[in-house]
Amino acid sequence: MAKSKKTALQKTDGVSISEITNKDSIKKLNKKRHANINTDALVTSILNKDIAALSRAITLVESKNPKHLNKANTIIEACLPHANKSVRIGITGVPGVGKSTFIETFGKHLTSLGKRVAVLAIDPSSSVTKGSILGDKTRMEALVRDKNAYIRPSASGDSLGGVARKTRETITLCEAAGFDVIIIETVGVGQSETTVHSMVDFFLLLKLAGAGDELQGIKRGIIEMADAIAINKADGTNLKAAKLAKTEFARALHLYPKKASNWQPKVTVCSAIENRGIDNIWNIISDYVETTTKNNYFIAKRNEQNKYWLIQTIEQQLKAVFFNNPKIKAELQKQLKLIENNKTTPFVAADYLLKLNT
Repeated sequence: MAKSKKTALQKTDGVSISEITNKDSIKKLNKKRHANINTDALVTSILNKDIAALSRAITLVESKNPKHLNKANTIIEACLPHANKSVRIGITGVPGVGKSTFIETFGKHLTSLGKRVAVLAIDPSSSVTKGSILGDKTRMEALVRDKNAYIRPSASGDSLGGVARKTRETITLCEAAGFDVIIIETVGVGQSETTVHSMVDFFLLLKLAGAGDELQGIKRGIIEMADAIAINKADGTNLKAAKLAKTEFARALHLYPKKASNWQPKVTVCSAIENRGIDNIWNIISDYVETTTKNNYFIAKRNEQNKYWLIQTIEQQLKAVFFNNPKIKAELQKQLKLIENNKTTPFVAADYLLKLNT
């Protein structure tokens, strides 16, 4: 009788999911947990740099449960006097440019300088399943283990530009927890850059050499927003092309109108994987902060951003109230059916629904 081959792929009796966990029990536990939140104690813990408390507060802020809104607002208001003491950096670039590797290397450089770094990484959500991979922590293993770094991946959901709905408030919480540098990574698909630009002090665009857009300037709007362009992956046989791309971008930037900040955007090359040129990027950011602080643009920009977010928040709240109105929900379905049957137009239907809500 032939001996059976040993293999790891053998079926064994396991435990059913119901034996391991009970969904109802978890729901009840989470509900009880949120109900028993002591906001004062949570704020005190955040100010004492307690990462577990910070994560819990961010979860509360990101919650779509209306019951959590008051507690979230209370925590934010209590943290606000202790915020606004960081440098907020937005980082964008097309998929494949090496954002995660760059942020990890850049973050490690900053912690080596004694900085505390928070990375708010926005993961794109599927428009079909609404799910997200939230894999940034697996891509930044070294930074995750750094005691002076904090990585918070968030699903973008269906919010404007793919940016997490509550990123703005999360920045405040991270600053209150004593983080000196807040890095916000965009999804890099050309939708979220404007929104991220509206909540950061410095906007860094990562580029690749030889992508064919040096002279075209690719998305003009993104180039105009950039305070610096870094040509990443400037290593090996790609180094010569990266230096050429640097020259081309530097020439192109001089053709753009002068910025209100009086800052001339810089172009540099770097290799995140070889940790070269990373220190120069931090020097550029430090120069920017010094320049814009002296000419008062730094604080003026933050004030303008706060006004912008006031309007955005009002718009979001009005939209949420409108679509959560039971009467509107019912009538909306009827109007959609009428549009489908060519018995009304979208504009007439919208006007009817808006008047119904008044």
